[in-house]
Amino acid sequence: MRVEDLYPGWDGLAEGAAAVPEALRTGRYRRYDWLAGRFAEEHALEPGRPLVIEGCGALSADNLAAARTWTAGSGTGTGTGAVLPVWIELPAEERRRRALARDGETFRPHWERWAKQEDALAARTRPIALAREILHAD
Repeated sequence: MRVEDLYPGWDGLAEGAAAVPEALRTGRYRRYDWLAGRFAEEHALEPGRPLVIEGCGALSADNLAAARTWTAGSGTGTGTGAVLPVWIELPAEERRRRALARDGETFRPHWERWAKQEDALAARTRPIALAREILHAD
């Protein structure tokens, strides 16, 4: 599940990140259509399959607890109980370069306000402190 699918637009990083537990609880979420500027079709999480939750805001105490519940077999989870919280550390300029290379000019006008949301969310949720593995990307 890409947390990017849960953000309600360019100012919705915290709101999208906070939507992860509900998606795991229900096994469903609606994908945000960035071009249309609204939520679109619903997606189901497949029970019994490995689940990767990735993106800005994916690693928080609430999301980690929800992932553990999902994998413990509560509701529609896998029953494995295996959760591996990973943080990928990358310098800000390299993150910016990669984001602009991936999303092009679409992202450029939003970079500064998005980066501020990332910083605020990370300061509040302290994801690096929750990670079992910390990877330093080049």
